[in-house]
Formats: sequence, structure tokens, C-alpha cells
Amino acid sequence: MRLDTGRLISLDQDPDAVAVAKERLAGLPATVVQMNFRYADQALAQLGVEGLDGALLDLGVSSHQLDEISRGFSYQGEAPLDMRMSQSGPTAADLVNHETREELARILKEYGEEPYAWQIAGKIVLQREKEPILTTSQLMQTIASAVPPAVRRKDKNPARRSFQALRIAVNGELDALSQGMDVIFNALRPGGRFCIITFHSLEDRLVKQRFRLWATACTCPPEFPVCVCGGKAKAKLITKKPIEADAQEQAQNRRARSAKLRVIEKL
Repeated sequence: MRLDTGRLISLDQDPDAVAVAKERLAGLPATVVQMNFRYADQALAQLGVEGLDGALLDLGVSSHQLDEISRGFSYQGEAPLDMRMSQSGPTAADLVNHETREELARILKEYGEEPYAWQIAGKIVLQREKEPILTTSQLMQTIASAVPPAVRRKDKNPARRSFQALRIAVNGELDALSQGMDVIFNALRPGGRFCIITFHSLEDRLVKQRFRLWATACTCPPEFPVCVCGGKAKAKLITKKPIEADAQEQAQNRRARSAKLRVIEKL
């Protein structure tokens, strides 16, 4: 799909993605900016854009980042333990080699919903005392040694949740999502639609709650018999339930299996 009218402004913090987007969008009414979407207001101000007619967030790690083993996002291969989307700032190796066991366990539990977070954090601390954990395979082996044998036999990828948690922490993904949603919603003109594609439950929960808040008029406590706040809804839900990929699309693209699309319209 191409724009017949208007202008596309694309933001991404990954320099690799920016380079590809600039090449693909060359000659079209599009502007590509290397910036985290949490700072979309700054990008729009620099471009002299006063409002948006629509916005789409495609969250999470990209296929390129997963497939490019050297980026350190995947637990399937040997690479430096990096995981930085922007390719700048502290790496995942910095995090696992310097944070306390308590903080590592919190990250794994909160961002990865890992049931063995405390045990994995303990193994990481013990392993890094012997030698620094600098590669994805080192971390993968450390995580696998921390979970019960029965779990390893049942779960082909026992490091999956931990890698997700560390990636979210390294990139500040949930904080960026929370801030970015507010910034972009404020930039929307009335009638503008805000579409967000999520890929795991933590993202989807945050988007669902924020959309519901914007679409709710009354904020009085539920025990109040009548509304006294005089609140007005800021938006209406276009999708009361998320749209998910159909069976054919999931068969063609296995990474679409967890994708959920939610849409809201600003009033």
C-alpha cells in the first residue's frame, strides 16, 4: 500500500533499519528519522509537523535483528551478548555482569515472567565470578543449567523468556512504549487513528490498559452511584478485541503467531 496523498514519517532507533527504510522509500513522500518513537514529539517539531492523521507502532524486535546473529538478540547461535536496538549504550553483557542477583531476578520475573528467575539469577552470579558472561551461548548454557532437567527436556528453548526479559531491560522497551503512546496520542488530530502491533503479553497489556483509559469517560470510583467527575472520553475503541493473524498468515510467517493489533480513534 502506498500513500496517494499526505506524507509518511518513519522513526526507528536502529541505524540498520533506518538505512534500509531510506533505500526502500527513496523517491516517495516519506521521511525517515533515526530516533526512538518515545521522542516522536521532538522529531515532529524538527520537521515542522503540527499534527498526525494516523500512527502505527510495530513493536518488539525485528526479524532482521533476530536473524543477524551478531546483534546478540537470538539464543540460537554464538554472538557477543549485545541486544541493543540503537547499537549504543550499555549492552546485555554489561547488565548480566554487573547487576545484583536481586535486580537480575526482578528483571527476569517482571519482563520475562520467568518462573525460575531467582535460580537463573543465582547461576549468572556464580558463573560471572568464574569468568565474565560475554556471549549468547555462555548465557544460554548458564540459564539451561539453572532450570530443572524436566523443564529442559520439555522446553526446547529454556532461555527464551530470559532473553526477552534482558532485551526489554537493555532497551527500556516498556518505559519507551508508555511514554511514546502518550506523545503520539497527543500529536494526533481529532479523527486520527492510532494502531499498535504487539508481540508479547506485557506490551499488549500496557496498550490495552492505556487505550481503555483514553476511551473511558467516567473515572469515578465504582462504588459511586452517579458520575461526579464530569469526565469525557478522549477516544473510541475501533477494536474491542485485538486482531490476530489468520491461519494462513501464521503458516507463512511463524513470527506473526503472537502478533496482536489494537486500534483507537481520537475524538
